[in-house]
Amino acid sequence: MVLDDLGSSLRGTLDGLRGKSRLEEDDIQEVVKQIQRSLLEADVEVDLVMELSDAIKGRALDEEPPGGTSARDHVLKIVYEELVELVGDSTELPLESQTILLAGLQGSGKTTTAAKMAWWFSKKGLRPAIIQTDTFRPGAYDQAKQMAGNAEVDFYGDPDSDDPVQIARDGLEATEQAEVHIVDTAGRHALEEELIAEIEEIDSVVDPDTRLLVLDAAIGQGAKEQAQRFEEAIGVEGVAITKLDGTAKGGGALTAVNETDSSIAFLGTGETVQDIERFEPNSFISRLLGMGDLKQLSERVERAMEETGAEDDDWDPESILEGSFTLKDMQKQMETMNNMGPLDQVMDMIPGMGGGMMDQLPDDAMDVTQERMREFNVIMDSMTDHELEEPRSISASQVERIARGSGTNTERVNELLEQHKMMDRTLNQFQGMGDGDMQRMMKKMQDGEGGLGGLGGGGGPGGMM
Repeated sequence: MVLDDLGSSLRGTLDGLRGKSRLEEDDIQEVVKQIQRSLLEADVEVDLVMELSDAIKGRALDEEPPGGTSARDHVLKIVYEELVELVGDSTELPLESQTILLAGLQGSGKTTTAAKMAWWFSKKGLRPAIIQTDTFRPGAYDQAKQMAGNAEVDFYGDPDSDDPVQIARDGLEATEQAEVHIVDTAGRHALEEELIAEIEEIDSVVDPDTRLLVLDAAIGQGAKEQAQRFEEAIGVEGVAITKLDGTAKGGGALTAVNETDSSIAFLGTGETVQDIERFEPNSFISRLLGMGDLKQLSERVERAMEETGAEDDDWDPESILEGSFTLKDMQKQMETMNNMGPLDQVMDMIPGMGGGMMDQLPDDAMDVTQERMREFNVIMDSMTDHELEEPRSISASQVERIARGSGTNTERVNELLEQHKMMDRTLNQFQGMGDGDMQRMMKKMQDGEGGLGGLGGGGGPGGMM
């Protein structure tokens, strides 16, 4: 996640305040020093860093913690509020008819972002269309058309034309039935005058409601000049940050937001059209500080359940709490998790499971877990329907046959069966629970006192490591 090093170092520093009822100036200075170091390493501009750290230091020294609040929680609240203030509000994008113009340099991810945004609007019940005006980059038309197909949205482009302004004009007319028009423009390797002149012409023809600057999360200090030039040329109402699934620092995007006096609209978190999040400052900072993001998690769960259910209309996830939990149910649960996206992103959204807990795991821990889920899936594909329905009846000789058929070994097959038993026991605890019991269990999960149903288990997330 963007600024992940900041979150990790902040959590470590704040943990050093545990048990303290009052804060000394040296304590505050240490927190501020960590914030400054992490933000500067993340390529956030120096002036912004000093502004933020001064605000945190002033409040921490001047404000008295409310009664019953620990010193650590008081500082955490201040850091949270000031970071939310730093990233600003989310760009206003009403769920109604509108035209959005995307600008940015070549390689920033505009074409991918156009498709992701179109998919996002379609899931909100609107009919979007992508208009591809890039005549400069070879393959731009083909890429945009393919990604629009992946997103299942309308598309217009003209591979035979070398006039991007005319393509924009024709595209608006050809897709007039669409409610949201997303206009993708050409980029260059640098801020050339030709690029600026071209986008100014397209802007005048399209007359967009919103102009978004698309920035690669790894842009660094170069974001300031980009933001200034595009702001002068067309004005920038918002920023879309791409490629947050890698090791990008992301601080340059915050600099661009500040430079254009705009806000963040979307976060691109992966390669598929579904890997996009509407930026929400409170949720974003909550995840950064290891506090989870239940709203984003619930949206992903709902989407994943819909996709899994669409693949198998006979599967009813609610019946798991009413009857026996089979290996077929477990396989569907794993499919649902896979549809939610990378496990490290999902874990970040669970209170008590992201943040500090993730800091303690090896860098490749989530990759190992994902690989184990795929391995389990292959093993289950090698079982008979009876074995999937009655896993407790599987004998030693059947385990050997399943291992041969799946190309694994008996140890892995037995691991899967043990994982199923553990998940079955956990689900049994939920059966017959009232709302009060469920709330108490959720509280324990958030406080880190209990496992997470199908996610708990030995050795790490998913019990699959």
